[in-house]
Amino acid sequence: MRDLHVWFDLPDEQKLHAVRGVSFDLDAGERVGLVGESGCGKTTTILAMLGLLPPSATVAGEVLLNGTNVLAADEDATRPHRWADISMVFQGAMNALNPVKTVESQIVEPMTLHGTASGNQAKERAGELLELVGIPAAAGARYPHEFSGGMRQRAALAMALACEPKVLLADEPTTALDVMVQAQILELMLRLTRELGLALVLVTHDLPVVAQVCERAAVMYAGEIV
Repeated sequence: MRDLHVWFDLPDEQKLHAVRGVSFDLDAGERVGLVGESGCGKTTTILAMLGLLPPSATVAGEVLLNGTNVLAADEDATRPHRWADISMVFQGAMNALNPVKTVESQIVEPMTLHGTASGNQAKERAGELLELVGIPAAAGARYPHEFSGGMRQRAALAMALACEPKVLLADEPTTALDVMVQAQILELMLRLTRELGLALVLVTHDLPVVAQVCERAAVMYAGEIV
């Protein structure tokens, strides 16, 4: 990432400069913590990497993935990178699953959209991913409300891994989980990044979490890395 700036349109033609010149490198397989107080711009930074900011946002700078600036492309050109190259576990992910679709179908969907698998092959892959995160494959036929909070968090992680991305963005992945489940989720993420060779950007305000999972940290304050 090079010199990322994000502005949001406000009433009376004013603009809020939310992210101010953020730059950092992320090597293959590296785990980086992005830490700072609430409202400092951490989530905005990683949403910009995925091109998921609202229309009121103006973005400048570069997000380079294997030499390609994903910010310079339009939505049609960015979409193939999303989930296939960079994926995300969203904040409050245990409540982000669609309540009217089975867990399996939500893991299958990105594979179908990106053409990495379809039909029975995609269903088999979904079962493998569920088992990878510690959930029996047969549980994929259930709906999210039938899962505990920790299981939903694991399912969200399985969905993020569906298309075998190179970079995983995790935004407060242990929010609203009890201490024991938090430890299990963090240990799972650490194991999977090592086994799969994933690069990880972990957004949190919890320094002990960064110490447990990450190799280095970047501290944000008022939209800048300090």
